[in-house]
Amino acid sequence: MKQTLRTAVMALGFTAAALGSLAAQAADNAICYNCPPEWADWGTQLKAIEADTGIHVPQDNKNSGQSLASITAEKSNPVADVVYYGVTFGIQAAEQGLVQGYKPAHWDEIPDGLKDPDGRWFAIHSGTLGFMVNVDALNGAPVPQSWSDLLKPEYRGMVGYLDPSSAFVGYVGAVAVNGALGGSLDDFTPAIEWFRKLQANDPIVPKQTAYARVLSGEIPILLDYDFNAYRARYDDKVNVQFVIPQEGTVTVPYVMSLVANDPHPEAGKKVLDYVLSDKGQAIWANAYLRPVRPGAASPEAQAKFLPDSDYARAGTVDYARMAAAQRAFSQRYANEVN
Repeated sequence: MKQTLRTAVMALGFTAAALGSLAAQAADNAICYNCPPEWADWGTQLKAIEADTGIHVPQDNKNSGQSLASITAEKSNPVADVVYYGVTFGIQAAEQGLVQGYKPAHWDEIPDGLKDPDGRWFAIHSGTLGFMVNVDALNGAPVPQSWSDLLKPEYRGMVGYLDPSSAFVGYVGAVAVNGALGGSLDDFTPAIEWFRKLQANDPIVPKQTAYARVLSGEIPILLDYDFNAYRARYDDKVNVQFVIPQEGTVTVPYVMSLVANDPHPEAGKKVLDYVLSDKGQAIWANAYLRPVRPGAASPEAQAKFLPDSDYARAGTVDYARMAAAQRAFSQRYANEVN
């Protein structure tokens, strides 16, 4: 078979040297699903990976749900090498045998609750869900401070959230409002009722990252993470405030995995090593994310976060139970809200 393929390639005019060049080029590429440049400053991370390792990783604008669907559809012939997604999707991917175990450099520094014991997924950073508010786009309305505020008529057509049946940040928003209003991972009724009430306020519901739409004022208020709001305020110099709602919210990790039977395993492993390296973790910290390795954030980066007293309103959940509840919530959302 190999000889037949080689003969066919030669017949098309390729030389042995050209074959070697193509093979080397392929080895220097890795495909990452859900690495959009505007999200979590993946743009800077991907450039750094290529500069320091020589591995080119193309940008990819899938969300977590779309990434899981893709590696599921491609299980018999994988395209991606690594995948980045919310923790619940990583747990699902491991349960379905879509990813393989790999323990990258600095594995021992990742807390036990933030990694699969066999290395099928592990956290690289975390974010806290709240309100990303373009103050100048509020048309004089006050900056909302609570989940209940978003239901008020003065915010009609101003509130956006990513589709919680597809995007992980959307599901995190559902978990956050549900817990804040007295629900549990066994009972999403408070969240469903809140989303139904919000429909009367004409919300905007994109399926993928809407960062630029907040900066432009098209979406004045977006349920999103702290790191995106801080980036807008400090890097893009937009009058954006981040609000941790008074009733409470959640903090969740984002994780990465090595895809099972991926086409470029060595390149994929180097990418995973890099995002946990000192430099990779510093890039996350400078993008206002909480890196998974303690001490990676500089004092200058930490100073741009809201005070610890505000973050005291943000809690954690049982992420395995959160993953187990996701499909049922998505179905209920589709049936009762969307």
